[in-house]
Amino acid sequence: MGQGRTRLKVNDKVEVISGKDKGRVGKVLRFEEAGRLVVVEHLNMIKKHQKSRDPNQPGQIIERESGIAVSNVMLVCPECAATVRTGIKLLDDGSKVRICKKCQATIETPKK
Repeated sequence: MGQGRTRLKVNDKVEVISGKDKGRVGKVLRFEEAGRLVVVEHLNMIKKHQKSRDPNQPGQIIERESGIAVSNVMLVCPECAATVRTGIKLLDDGSKVRICKKCQATIETPKK
């Protein structure tokens, strides 16, 4: 989980709710800047101009994902397929799980 007060995790499916990519859905790749930014797969693409390092390697323009503020993305529930807020539920064995506030389904992060 990222630092701060977010309940998002890596590999969660999120939807952008504000900005140029509003309405687009992608998978969380990583957190940056102490959890304030989230990098989402194929969203908020930027072009990075890279200088040649040696005579054999040419300069190039690399297209990659840039960070989006955590407040501008929302988790997509795998059960009800809607953007939702999450809650925490305590199980009988003492472990905590995230739940969807709309349908009360357990949200599990898929493994790689």
